[in-house]
Amino acid sequence: MKIEELTENKAQICENILRSLPEWFGIEESIRNYIGDSRSRPMFVARDGNEAAGFLSLTLHNEFTGEIHVMGVKREFHRKGIGKELVLYAESYLAKRKFEFLTVKTLSPSGKSSEYDKTRKFYLALGFKPLEEFKTLWGEANPCLFLVKNINIK
Repeated sequence: MKIEELTENKAQICENILRSLPEWFGIEESIRNYIGDSRSRPMFVARDGNEAAGFLSLTLHNEFTGEIHVMGVKREFHRKGIGKELVLYAESYLAKRKFEFLTVKTLSPSGKSSEYDKTRKFYLALGFKPLEEFKTLWGEANPCLFLVKNINIK
């Protein structure tokens, strides 16, 4: 598995992977927004040979904080460490640029989703800490949990 920063075909890779994961990415408007946003953000891809197995796109908020804007790993590559490697690559990318924090928003536990239960467990295992729940950021049916990780701990 090789991870690299992408400079082209970002939208295509983003779309292909997100559309293969309807349990996590089932809202068409959100998919279109992620695809459009991916063109102008730092994005990393994990490749198995020539196949894009997963990707992660960042939002750079300010000189201290980057956010996982969207991340997806094809189902057949789940539980193989690819998501973890993508997050670690993003952390390294940010740390080299003197960023201190990596954040992510995901569905809150009050959203009741077995898929997102796994997602939260994944982020917690990587050292993210829940900071705040936003019950209406994405609408009442999709409460948001905001998590943060200090990536500059010595």
